[in-house]
Amino acid sequence: MKKLLVIGKNWPEPNTTAAGYRMLQLLRIFQEDTYQIHFSSAATKSEYSEDLNSLQIIEKAIILNDSSFDDYLKELQPTIILYDRFMTEEQYGWRCREQVPQAIHILDTEDLHFLRKAREEAFNKKEPVHVFNETAMREIAAIYRCDLSIIISTVEMELLKRTFQLPDHKLIYVPFLFQALPNQKSHKRLPSFQERRHFIMIGNSLHHPNYDAILYMKKDIWPSIRKQLPGVEVHIYGAYQNEKITQLHNKEQGFIISGFATSAINTLKQYRILMAPLRFGAGLKGKIVDAMQSGTPVAMSSIASEGMFDGEKVFGFEENDTIAFISKCVELYTSKSEWIKISITNEQILKNNYGYTAFAKAFLNRIRSLKESHLAGECKDDFFIKMLNYHSNKEYKYLSKWIEEKKL
Repeated sequence: MKKLLVIGKNWPEPNTTAAGYRMLQLLRIFQEDTYQIHFSSAATKSEYSEDLNSLQIIEKAIILNDSSFDDYLKELQPTIILYDRFMTEEQYGWRCREQVPQAIHILDTEDLHFLRKAREEAFNKKEPVHVFNETAMREIAAIYRCDLSIIISTVEMELLKRTFQLPDHKLIYVPFLFQALPNQKSHKRLPSFQERRHFIMIGNSLHHPNYDAILYMKKDIWPSIRKQLPGVEVHIYGAYQNEKITQLHNKEQGFIISGFATSAINTLKQYRILMAPLRFGAGLKGKIVDAMQSGTPVAMSSIASEGMFDGEKVFGFEENDTIAFISKCVELYTSKSEWIKISITNEQILKNNYGYTAFAKAFLNRIRSLKESHLAGECKDDFFIKMLNYHSNKEYKYLSKWIEEKKL
């Protein structure tokens, strides 16, 4: 039996994070190729964690820096090991290579953490973005140690290939995936311009780019929009809204903190425009894919739209200048014709850029090719991988063993 072991940084939360939603999409691809899936994590589950057992996925709670994981690997003998973000590869990769030397190692980057960190530091320090940082060294080393890494954005693919000279055979582009319902036109079943009111922001409030965007909206954007559109409100949805978020609620200003939305798409359907003025971040934005599925045009920054609309017209508008952003928000909110023209393009953009079948097929073909190469004993950069594993074993293996000894 083909077995996939996923080592998760967290248990998937598809209703709170794009990363959780994305993970379930990847697991579905493996299930459709008849893999038995085992999902393990040392994290604590939250109220938002998906019940994987109900999806015929076997859950396993593991302990970080503990040799019990070695016993688990010996018994399971997975065909493929999928690391959820580079940190889990650092923590568990050396154990996996020792106990299951024949396994294929795949890294799901989610987004490039070194890029996200570089942009946030550049924003805070008001200086150019420097991607050659310590996190890049760690993340790219993990990419090299793995047989294949899943990259979610074409922009990030280009960065890895051009700036860091990563070879093609190490990377595969798999964006968010969308399956259209047969014989249905999305704009015919979605609420109309007249049926919708107000602006919306949505996203996990603990995510730094989202939190910064909320503050930016509150201080620099919303007061002017509210002045031009009296009575119109902006509703802020998201999981993990702590006191820093809830204290921003102000009914008189029309700035409404609305809590957790159990269904992002159904919630977005009620609103006329999604606001996404992100000032730093990386990867693709799940909220924009949700907005397309709900037919809700997006007011976004270039960071928010990055990689989302390759070869397509932007679903809403892209603007970084604050004054121009405000003006375009008011114009789109009040222009029925412009709103409809944008809204009805949702299905085509989704099909062209996020079609499930084509990306799933390409992904499985790459995995089959990897399996054939492993069986034949072929590896294009065998010495390079061995060299990186040698050094990572020195660092991560003995650090882990030291931590384990201290716990005794």
